[in-house]
Amino acid sequence: MNLETRILSCMTGSTLLTEISGVGEALAKKFAVLGINNVTDLINYYPRRYEDFSSLNKISQLKPGNVTIEAEIKQANGRYVRRGLHITEAIASDDTGSVRLVWFNQPYRAKALQSGKKYFISGQYELSRQRFVILNASVELASDFPLNTARILAVYKETKGLTSRQIRAAIFKISDYISKLPESLPDHLVKSHNLMSRSAALKALHMPQNSSELEIARYRMGFEEVFNLSLASLLNKLENQNENALSVEFNEQLVRHFVKELPFKLTDAQRKTCWQVFRDMQRSYPMNRLVEGDVGSGKTVVATMAALEVMEEGYQVAFMAPTEILARQHAETIFKLLKPLNKQDELVLLVGSMKEKDKAEIRNQVKSGQKKLIIGTHSLIQDKLDMHKLALVIIDEQHRFGVEQRKTLMSKAGHMPHVLSLTATPIPRSLALTLYGELDISVLDEKPAGRQHIITEIISPNSRAQLYKKIDNEIEAGRQVFVVCPIITDSDVLDVNSVEKVFEELSKKHFKHRKVALLHGKMKTDEKQVVMEDFISRKIDILVSTTVIEVGVDVPNASVMMIESAERFGLAQLHQLRGRVGRGAHQAYCFLLLSDSAAPSRRLRALTSSNDGFKLAELDLELRGPGAIYGVSQHGALDLRIAQLTDVKLIAAARSSAQEFIDAGDSLLKYKELASRINRLRTVTNLN
Repeated sequence: MNLETRILSCMTGSTLLTEISGVGEALAKKFAVLGINNVTDLINYYPRRYEDFSSLNKISQLKPGNVTIEAEIKQANGRYVRRGLHITEAIASDDTGSVRLVWFNQPYRAKALQSGKKYFISGQYELSRQRFVILNASVELASDFPLNTARILAVYKETKGLTSRQIRAAIFKISDYISKLPESLPDHLVKSHNLMSRSAALKALHMPQNSSELEIARYRMGFEEVFNLSLASLLNKLENQNENALSVEFNEQLVRHFVKELPFKLTDAQRKTCWQVFRDMQRSYPMNRLVEGDVGSGKTVVATMAALEVMEEGYQVAFMAPTEILARQHAETIFKLLKPLNKQDELVLLVGSMKEKDKAEIRNQVKSGQKKLIIGTHSLIQDKLDMHKLALVIIDEQHRFGVEQRKTLMSKAGHMPHVLSLTATPIPRSLALTLYGELDISVLDEKPAGRQHIITEIISPNSRAQLYKKIDNEIEAGRQVFVVCPIITDSDVLDVNSVEKVFEELSKKHFKHRKVALLHGKMKTDEKQVVMEDFISRKIDILVSTTVIEVGVDVPNASVMMIESAERFGLAQLHQLRGRVGRGAHQAYCFLLLSDSAAPSRRLRALTSSNDGFKLAELDLELRGPGAIYGVSQHGALDLRIAQLTDVKLIAAARSSAQEFIDAGDSLLKYKELASRINRLRTVTNLN
């Protein structure tokens, strides 16, 4: 048994890359840059795309593009044409003709090629200096197993000094180990869905024999991803239903009184959602409901009605907002809604900028039960609050409120509170089913009567002067303006306008007669708060900002949203930004400024023709993937690397299989590897 065979026989997932033949210390350091340190990391480093060189062509039939030929190579020679540029040329021939091969700066090529031997040659057949050649071809002896020619080639994300060719070579060295990997899904699932085995699927992902095998492998691994996510979220839901919560009785008279005092009529969607929430809170196990609705769809009213029911029972509510400014605004809005019922004095705001003396007094009022609705930021969880009567937690756009956060609140209250999450980001159905499986979802898909339609226009750079005139007219009429930029400072890499540059130009040149202010994420919290409060109180005409205002305060007087380099943003984000305006009685506008005069993308054109956040979210998912909907970091944590969330059949099959696994009482303890993945995913599946 030679050394390589011995290493392979005792190889495990934690075997270091330096143990693989051909990977020395220097190359292992390059792999480490990509997060690949051991065999498992290498196997799980999936290709980003593929290049198909699997079809063998006769030289006489070659057409421009990716080609592969089987031919003999003759007359290989190399020369330096000028300092730093070496050219190797050769002639390849088969029984139908000959073609010239050209390599740049690969001086070893001429000596490596053996005359009279047959080779697989793959590369780009293209016009160079008025003749067709195959440029920088990969060449392998036809008698050997081809790794870089005559097949579908996996192309990976690379780093300096490490190419896809080298990654493919390392994968090939451990291919026997991959073939022996154990199954990670229950056998009955693999059989019932006719899935490729895990080992075969992983091998096919890296080294597909043909496009059909690759498609079957991708389905298998995508199925596993969705099954794992669905099972994790469904187990979270099951665990939640085994907890005890305070049951809140439905008080019809109170609800009727509240609705009667509203200055507007509830939409049917609001009525339906409220009933779902009331019914959930009557149960003895915790509600875990997400209310999703476009900006202005009336989520706050639904939340207030839920809070009112809880307060009437003598219990308490914690309402958490993502920022202090938004917490203050919620407090003002809900105070007005509760006032006709004389419940406003049971509300209290508790935020970090308050004096410690005031905080201490509020904590005593909460402990005594005098204050029943406590509004603040997520720091309410960490605060030294005695909320033993806490029955409901409302979270407004607060990501990462999952299992651990709920357990923290349970330790405070002695029981698990009901949880009502609110989001203005419309979630496509496929995403909701897969990633939000532990949540019950209500959709507010109607806008209250009188809500303004926002006129959205795409503006080319050469129309900037006319746009500024329109904006100045709006300010002259008493309105205010948001200007949003993708970056804070100028970049040598990105050719886009920064917040600092735009602020400088607007305040000192185009709008020097107006009050222009700056806002971005690197400013201190109290500085940001002062700027936003000045904008709300109309001391500022134009607010130049990053996307920190995306989920932000209500400024009814703001009628213009101008977005610089709009092509840099996702559809969902653009729609969120647009929702910052159109909240008052005046006509609102959203201007999408392009960085250059190129034709606008399908995404931007869709925004001008639709104000429907759900339709736009579906399109964003189709065009950009799930990271566009809920953030790239969460997307990475959720391991969605193969599954396409637009594949409705795959999602339905994998999700129903997860439900069947639970219904059958199957135990994770029987599946060691599956259990490990599910337990990790259970901490990240609940994004809100």
